[in-house]
Amino acid sequence: MNKTELINAIVAKAGLSKVDATKALKAGIEAVEEALAKGDKVALIGFGTFAVQEKAARTGINPATKQKIEIPAKKVVKFKAGAELTEKVK
Repeated sequence: MNKTELINAIVAKAGLSKVDATKALKAGIEAVEEALAKGDKVALIGFGTFAVQEKAARTGINPATKQKIEIPAKKVVKFKAGAELTEKVK
């Protein structure tokens, strides 16, 4: 499912206009992005939790040259599915 298909599903299930569904989805995504940028967790009970995790710097190997390279520390977004979502996917 892509963004357009998701918007169409929101229109069908919520009875919103396509413009309102697009605005609602955009606002929801922006709210999640802003919370994660601040380092907050976003927990949607029954669906899952978005959180920022720090990955430490490490040494890796370039597969083409077999030379060791330093991989810098970074932050990544993690998603952990909730129990209800996990059960529906089974």
